[in-house]
Amino acid sequence: MKIFIDTANVDEIKNITEWGILDGVTTNPTLLAREIKRTGRKPQDILKEICDVVKGPVSAESTATDSRGIYEEGKKLSEISKYITIKVPMTIEGLKAIKLLVGDGIMTNTTLVFSLNQALLSAKVGSTFVSPFIGRIDDTGHNGMDLIDEIITTYDNYGYETEVIVASIRHPMHIVEAAQIGADIVTVPFKVLEKMVKHPLTDIGIKRFEDDWKEAERILKES
Repeated sequence: MKIFIDTANVDEIKNITEWGILDGVTTNPTLLAREIKRTGRKPQDILKEICDVVKGPVSAESTATDSRGIYEEGKKLSEISKYITIKVPMTIEGLKAIKLLVGDGIMTNTTLVFSLNQALLSAKVGSTFVSPFIGRIDDTGHNGMDLIDEIITTYDNYGYETEVIVASIRHPMHIVEAAQIGADIVTVPFKVLEKMVKHPLTDIGIKRFEDDWKEAERILKES
């Protein structure tokens, strides 16, 4: 399972890249606007640096709502780097735009997906990725991971090549469940990635090793 980070913060991306586990990045207008406010940099410059650091798929979302506008904006964004993936909302106009972008050899990521029907249509038009938002489904009282299971089963039935990005991840157990189901990708906030590393027994074990070694060094000094 590939791991993407869900952020436009270049510092966070550089940090995670050093871990050696990062395969890609997803951004959205909200995340990018937050980074523009924080740094005062142009969005194109931020996206270019992210692509240079990650050297893997970097989702940049179109803000247009009509198919022609999404397509034209997507083409312009794709000129930033070969790694740019155009993130397109799941609408009729979005589907039309995805078909056009795919026809030009541009990677796409169908976003704001909440049903198997939507995921099926995304695969039918050849989207590179599809992003079901499981956390937001959980918020409605339903189990978002059930949708991931349904999508993967359906894609396997028909041999669709669209990769499933499990999005809107809220905690490490979402990642565990995605891996057990067989999701292609998870896109994870920085704080949740940090939590993946943590376990109290690891901390206890490290402390025990340190204490035992200090005791051994004390004995050697006294002997």
